[in-house]
Amino acid sequence: MSLTSWGHLKGAALLCMGLALSGCTTLGPDYQEPEVGWLDEWETALYGQLGMPEAQSEIDLRFWWQLFDDPALNQLIELAKQKNPSLRIAGLRILESRAQLGIAGSTLYPQVQQIVGAVDYVNTKQRGGDLPSDDQSFGSYQAGFNLGWELDFWGRFRRGIESADAAFFASIANQQDVQVLLTAQVADLYYAYRTIELQIEIARENAAIQKRSYEITERIFNSGEQGELDLQQARTQYLSTLSTIPELQITLIQIRNALTTLLGRPPGEMPELAGDTRKLPSVDPLVIRDIPAKLVLRRPDIRAAAWQVAAQSAQIGIAEADFYPTITLVGSIGWSGNSLSASPSTGGFTVGPGVSWNIFDYGRIGNNVRIQDARLQQLIEQYQSGVLQAAREIDDAAISVVKTAEQQQVLDESVQSARRSLDLANRRYQEGYSDFQRVLDAQRSLFSQAERQLNTQGNHVSAIIALYKALGGGWTASPIEQLIPKKLANTMQERSDWGNLLSEPLPTGPARPIPASEANRNE
Repeated sequence: MSLTSWGHLKGAALLCMGLALSGCTTLGPDYQEPEVGWLDEWETALYGQLGMPEAQSEIDLRFWWQLFDDPALNQLIELAKQKNPSLRIAGLRILESRAQLGIAGSTLYPQVQQIVGAVDYVNTKQRGGDLPSDDQSFGSYQAGFNLGWELDFWGRFRRGIESADAAFFASIANQQDVQVLLTAQVADLYYAYRTIELQIEIARENAAIQKRSYEITERIFNSGEQGELDLQQARTQYLSTLSTIPELQITLIQIRNALTTLLGRPPGEMPELAGDTRKLPSVDPLVIRDIPAKLVLRRPDIRAAAWQVAAQSAQIGIAEADFYPTITLVGSIGWSGNSLSASPSTGGFTVGPGVSWNIFDYGRIGNNVRIQDARLQQLIEQYQSGVLQAAREIDDAAISVVKTAEQQQVLDESVQSARRSLDLANRRYQEGYSDFQRVLDAQRSLFSQAERQLNTQGNHVSAIIALYKALGGGWTASPIEQLIPKKLANTMQERSDWGNLLSEPLPTGPARPIPASEANRNE
């Protein structure tokens, strides 16, 4: 290379370096955390469940279901976290967003890096005319390397990385939210199944009591001591109670099938539910340490919504970059030649900046910026609505826990009274002091109160589950190897080259996006 060419190359390189160094402008708004004005003033005490630190040992929200002390439930939740299809899909979306982040990061490097080449065989024949006939054939060869590097002069690519990074952390928070929903669903269905089992037991016990009354009235009727009315009334009540059992059994199978679906199984028997029917758990009064306002913002779905706002905020800067020219460093090295001995081979080298600017866009760019801004505001509104809904869920579940516990105490006493009434009615009827209608009324009352007692116990357990779900409990940070089963990871690796994305640990970033004001202050 001559000194003149070398000087030109140095000048072009210095010019490009200067352009690159000066390219520090980043268009678009920096992320600002959406405001929820009422949250700081929200002072609900969870209806007496917000306790002092010395009142009770702290409840680990990550494993809240262990307070029920039920090995079968623990096993079902563990199986669901291993086999649930929705949780697996959420893990795959993390891998997808991780690959998208890799694409965004690659834009900071030369976008065009092409090796080109061609080999041609040329054969020409000339016939007729004044010139002598001539046949000619030769080979032609070309090779080259092209480079194109759009400099991130306006922050387009940096905003793209920022958006992809936020979307990646949103996918992690979404996977954690699926864990929250999954654990609550499994626990709720499990205790709904146990409740229906106990309802069937109550129906059978009452049917047995009513059958004995029916047999007594049948003997009395056959002996001619009373008319047929008592017999038919006793038979009607007995058959009516029996008729409730098939409907309960249908519900039982439907709940079981819902559980098998959560575990990624086809409908069928579940060995985990076999064995004696368990009584519903009796849980000590709940004590929540932290204030609800802080717990709301820790929920995975709220954190995911904040990350989505951050991802969309960066999209405005990407759209605004289209208003300005793109500055590109282009270069190429080429060589061409042929097999003709009289023709020389040719080599060339070019390098320099290029500028492209869409001056007339007829409102396309401006309207695209408006679209991105409208989408950002939609996500902010969704975030604020999500916080409002989360606060409502916490408050609804908390009052349900307290009031179902109160109702349960009243119904326990009511069932005791109903049993005593039935004993007295049976005795008075057998001794001839009252008619059979009193016995029927007492049986109906006992059956009704026992059902209400059991349903209230089930509602109390369901309210506890809903409270921990509303608080965002039930998730743990999943290592990369737990996002999808190993067999599936091997299949994906065989199908496509995933590099180390299926094994490299996930980054431990902030739980929520950091506003620019806080980031600058920390620096």
